[in-house]
Amino acid sequence: MSDKLTKTLNIFVRTVQTGSMSKAAADLLMTTSAISQQIKQIEQDVGLSLFNRSPRELTLTEAGELYYQSCLQMLAVATATSEQLQHLQNCPSGQLKLAAPVGFGGGLLSEPVKHLISQFSDIDVHLTLSDEPIDMIRTGIDLVLAIGPLEDSNLIARQLASWPLILCVHKNHALAQQPKITLDDLKAHNRIAHIAVDPALTHLTRGESTTLPKARIAINNMQTVIQFVLDELGYAILPEPEVRNFLATGELLEICTDWQLPHYDVFALTPARDTLAAKTKAAIKALNASFSAI
Repeated sequence: MSDKLTKTLNIFVRTVQTGSMSKAAADLLMTTSAISQQIKQIEQDVGLSLFNRSPRELTLTEAGELYYQSCLQMLAVATATSEQLQHLQNCPSGQLKLAAPVGFGGGLLSEPVKHLISQFSDIDVHLTLSDEPIDMIRTGIDLVLAIGPLEDSNLIARQLASWPLILCVHKNHALAQQPKITLDDLKAHNRIAHIAVDPALTHLTRGESTTLPKARIAINNMQTVIQFVLDELGYAILPEPEVRNFLATGELLEICTDWQLPHYDVFALTPARDTLAAKTKAAIKALNASFSAI
């Protein structure tokens, strides 16, 4: 409801409750003539007289009583809505619609989601995992986690983390049996790749850059890339946080460690709005804290 309409309704209601335009004017810090003009405009808009006028008092007509009750209902709804909106703005609550790459469902989101639902009892989390582009406006998603580099868009991007990419192979793969693996050794084996991840490698001491052999298997889902490496189909560039447990147990091995891959950046994307709901702010804060500790 617009501020102008709310003001008009309040003028009418106060006039009814005080029984006098002059008293309503005093209460609302307005002039009596301004109150009178507003009442006349309302009557003109509805096409009916709302007051029985006498030198001593104002009483409502039948139409006036109906209009008065409607005003009370509309003002009550406006007040309740304003309070609910204020609550959404200041207190994290409601359903948080979060979208993230499929690989984040392997444990990266457990800690921040646990924090949100334990810290804020009025927040419910609706999580969508997808490696495909998501239309935030059409789907009504509050927050999208995305891997950089990002395409130009009208979304607001906030960087949450920068994590390393590493070259990995399964411990039982033929490559893992060699005492020292060079880039030339990779040419005789299958490379598995995510279709969006194909960075150059830089030598740690010599500073030269190179690329890996062409991928024999290209996949649009990082979890499948990881699974194929675990199934010994070949080697691949993998995000270190998503395979950390496999590295710790020795199931996966990092290879060609004298070559360095770039980090990949994780961003929180939100629609380009002047303000964010408190639930979205709380989610970004929880994600940032959790990802920074990884």
